Amino acid sequence: MANIFENASKYAHELDKMIVQESKTGFLADGKFKARFTGARTVNMPQIDFDGLGDYDRETGYSKGGTNFNYTAYTLGQERSKQLVIDAQDADESGMTSLAGKIVGEYTRTKVNPEIDAYVMSKLYGIANEKGNVTTFDADKAASIMLDAINNAEAANGYTNSQMVAFVDPVMYAALMTSNDLQRSITVSEFEQGNADLKVKHLNGCAIIPVAADRMRTEYTFNDTGFAAADGAGYIKAIIMPKSAASLVKKVDKVDIYTPEIVQDMDAYKINFRLYYDCFVTENKKGLIFAISGE
Repeated sequence: MANIFENASKYAHELDKMIVQESKTGFLADGKFKARFTGARTVNMPQIDFDGLGDYDRETGYSKGGTNFNYTAYTLGQERSKQLVIDAQDADESGMTSLAGKIVGEYTRTKVNPEIDAYVMSKLYGIANEKGNVTTFDADKAASIMLDAINNAEAANGYTNSQMVAFVDPVMYAALMTSNDLQRSITVSEFEQGNADLKVKHLNGCAIIPVAADRMRTEYTFNDTGFAAADGAGYIKAIIMPKSAASLVKKVDKVDIYTPEIVQDMDAYKINFRLYYDCFVTENKKGLIFAISGE
């Protein structure tokens, strides 16, 4: 029994790591300036601004100017949880540690990551729509529409060396990969996600991240059985932005494991965990997010 409880904290860490490394939007948690939690659901997000260069004066010296490093408080909008039940007959105590890890891992891959991706996509789309940065998809012009969107995002970002990313649905991905006009423009290079360097296709230097269609809708409902597209939700064909434009903030509460000796209502192990998450974009970066919508 002791070994099970000793490993409970490890499951929380592994769950958190799997979100970063395996969800399509997990790399958004890789920001240089980390959010600071001030409560279970409240974080302070940093925003840094600089004054421009000034003339050097031989008498007074350097031009004076400050570095404005401010924190803004945000509340995480998603507080989700689940209790996983394993019948005692399916695992003895000696094998429970391994089985629990496998179950938590599979649950993260099949339920947690898809939900986070869907939530983030819909929120980023909402910001692009708010800023008037949404283009309508046309299958016959998919390549040119995508190139225009990438250029618009780069222009809004000042044509810096920031890594650009494009989340695309299966239809858009297929259109790009089969376009004769883009064959020489598509390359494969490394893309950092968590502690892993992935081989990802790039279009004009923009990383192309394919995302399942059920995670690319404009609005979702979240309930006790998961998530689903809201009634009347539209379709997102692509989200284009600098990699640093958005921040995924998540917090996995400790994973609690209860043995059959403690569980009163059934002969089973119970695994409880709670997850807080949200995606934030600071005001000065909202204009950097572009989207393509359509059927």
